[in-house]
Amino acid sequence: QLQLVESGGGLVPPGGSLKLSCAASGATLNSYAIGWFRQAPGKEREGVSCITSRSGTQYADSVKGRFTISRDNAKNTVYLQMNILKPEDAAVYYCAADRLAFMCRNYVAAYNYWGQGTQVTVSE
Repeated sequence: QLQLVESGGGLVPPGGSLKLSCAASGATLNSYAIGWFRQAPGKEREGVSCITSRSGTQYADSVKGRFTISRDNAKNTVYLQMNILKPEDAAVYYCAADRLAFMCRNYVAAYNYWGQGTQVTVSE
């Protein structure tokens, strides 16, 4: 069974950068579409970005031009490069895998497997 583990979160000042990783085990990650979601306290989980098995990508309007999603099939890992971070980007970030590999679906219920999350804090 596919298992996902996120890493790379931390504390950064506004304007800083972080690179999140989503490492997979138990299955080949390029058989899935992979989404990054985030959830801030008191808010619903929201889609941030997605990459299909054919490396098509999608971004939420709030992160376009600042975040970049990519995948390294040899390492069975998907990344989320986050630049020009803002306080409103602070949240727990989750990666998730969708068996419908060839398209991005931007809703939680579409995803079959989830990681445990990694905390991103943006503050002075």
